[in-house]
Amino acid sequence: MAQRKNRSAGHPAARHARKHRISGEWTMQFRISGLPAEPFQHLFALDDAALKRHGAVRRVAENSGYPCRVSLTDAKAGDEVILVNYEHQDADTPYRSRHAVYVRKGERRYDAVGEIPEQLRKRLLSVRAFDQGGMMVDADVIEGRLLEELIGRFFANDAVAYIHLHFARPGCYAARVDRV
Repeated sequence: MAQRKNRSAGHPAARHARKHRISGEWTMQFRISGLPAEPFQHLFALDDAALKRHGAVRRVAENSGYPCRVSLTDAKAGDEVILVNYEHQDADTPYRSRHAVYVRKGERRYDAVGEIPEQLRKRLLSVRAFDQGGMMVDADVIEGRLLEELIGRFFANDAVAYIHLHFARPGCYAARVDRV
């Protein structure tokens, strides 16, 4: 299988998260948000048979490789997590999408302006830019430590309304990025 060229690899990493400079232009700030916690909390009280009816399974983290999509932190070994199918792209377009996500009990939704959580910085990401109608207008694969500059490049295009981040290897949804 041929490997895709990482079009962003040649650009220097941004020095700070609040504002960053791309090709001589200042870009607007961005907000990264995790999933809301409320739709998942009832799942933790269900037995395994009931979870199955919801398309979900209970897991106990064996290591720190279970990324919670609510808090955007990784579970610690021994933490209980729920793996559930979630529709993260509900646009009525060919890009409508759902995938498996891990959630952890009692977590608060990550919502921060100009900051990249460590969970995203340390992973290979598939980054997908969408217009207001939910159609994809750009996409790339990038090391998470270079994410700020790709967000800036995508948001330099006025057609981009929001960005979805996915963990590139498993392909599952990670978080949403909006303009501020």
